[in-house]
Amino acid sequence: MTNREGFDLGQLSASQQEALQQYTDVTGQEIKDAIPLLERSQWNVQIAVSKFFDGEGPDLFAEAQAAQNNIPRAAARVENLHEALIMDVGNRPARPRQPRTEPAPRVVPQSPHVYRSPFLVTLLFAPFRMGYSILSRVLGSILFIFSLLPRSLRARFLSSSIAKGLRRTDGRRLTLPKETAQRFKREFEEEYGPNEVPFFEGGHAQALDTAKRDLKFLLTVLISPEHDDTDSFVRGTLLSSEVVNFMNDPANNIIVWGGNVLDSEAYQVSREYGCTKFPFSCVVCLTPKEGSTRMGIVKRLVGPMTPEAYISGIQNAINKYGPDLNAVRAERAAQEMARTLREQQDSAYERSLALDREKARQKREAAAAAAAAEQQAREKAEAAARLQRLRQQWREWRATTIPSEPDPTIKDAVRLALNMPASSGAGRIVRRFSSQTTLEELYAFVECYDLLKDASKKLTEKPEGYEHHYRFQISSVMPRETFEPSNAVTIGEKMGRGGSLVVEDMPDDDE
Repeated sequence: MTNREGFDLGQLSASQQEALQQYTDVTGQEIKDAIPLLERSQWNVQIAVSKFFDGEGPDLFAEAQAAQNNIPRAAARVENLHEALIMDVGNRPARPRQPRTEPAPRVVPQSPHVYRSPFLVTLLFAPFRMGYSILSRVLGSILFIFSLLPRSLRARFLSSSIAKGLRRTDGRRLTLPKETAQRFKREFEEEYGPNEVPFFEGGHAQALDTAKRDLKFLLTVLISPEHDDTDSFVRGTLLSSEVVNFMNDPANNIIVWGGNVLDSEAYQVSREYGCTKFPFSCVVCLTPKEGSTRMGIVKRLVGPMTPEAYISGIQNAINKYGPDLNAVRAERAAQEMARTLREQQDSAYERSLALDREKARQKREAAAAAAAAEQQAREKAEAAARLQRLRQQWREWRATTIPSEPDPTIKDAVRLALNMPASSGAGRIVRRFSSQTTLEELYAFVECYDLLKDASKKLTEKPEGYEHHYRFQISSVMPRETFEPSNAVTIGEKMGRGGSLVVEDMPDDDE
């Protein structure tokens, strides 16, 4: 089946054709443009519609897929014919191969234990110690004098054995591995001048751990100042520009550790690594085929040699074991990238979860606030309605307690003209009151005037717990004076035989 644009829709599955139909019905986009967009959206109609209307941003799924595809993989293991012949014909397990390299021991110098002899023994041997100290100083002075002479003259006065014996009496102080490395580097520069050999400033165990962690080659160089070939090897080979540049080349991944066998740590390293001849160098690296954490001695360089032979020996070891280390680096990089990808995914999930929680919290708080406002408004309306009922009940009760207008024959009656507010619609009222009527009763008359017009008075009880407040005030016109609702002051005292009063509404308060 081919559409008018020339696309063969028969190559699409039923679900893809249905997704295409739904997408074109919603967007009206041409099929030639719709199919690539659906492919980029993994045939998800919702995602494709969102991209069509909102614009197509970066494809996070494609980026994650590309990042996962670009993860460096470890190199495949290739067996040669020799390794294949190790297996039996009947597919029986092969005999375990012997390690091709010697294991590289991790040398940690032991701290010297200080032994303190008893006081009596110390006192007994004090003369011997004093004599030994004097003899050592004399021999040291003689050695110092001979050290100022050229090497050729020193050989005439001291034999090799005497010189060696005197050199052993110099008493090198035991220090920490880092201090020992610094001392070796300082003495090396004092003896052979400034140089660019990248000696590791730390103990041999620390250098071995660094090479193991960073997947580098550890070049251990042991020198003996008493050996005749040491000076020529250092000046002609170790300090040559070719060897120095080779050591400093980052592509070779070399860590150089040097030691003087007169130091305790270097002496222990020479014993553990089987050093029988000086100058001595060896290359150590991780051997993953023999063990994931195994460090092996892959090359020994013993005796004097030219710079070319020295570099060639180290380069052969790098060429032989470098691919294995590259495979481990690739595997570690893949693991690190996978871990980073998982952390990013977990972080994105946590952020999304925190955002959803925040939205849910805001929604709950908004709902709680709306419910509280609604409850407060309902309570306020109920309180206002209850107050209105109590106010009406009080007016009905108070209307039954107001006395009737005095008889015209009573001479001390007070005739008042009350100008009622416009809101009441009562207009101007003229009424006679007893001269003993209090101002509070006058206020009650005005409050209940609309109920007094009703001839039938309801029998109502006074509401309990209610305190009535008047929402108006009564004032005289000339001179102007405002009267408060008082039970102690009568209208006869204030108005005499009569007067004109004005009733004014006051603004409502919170009641």
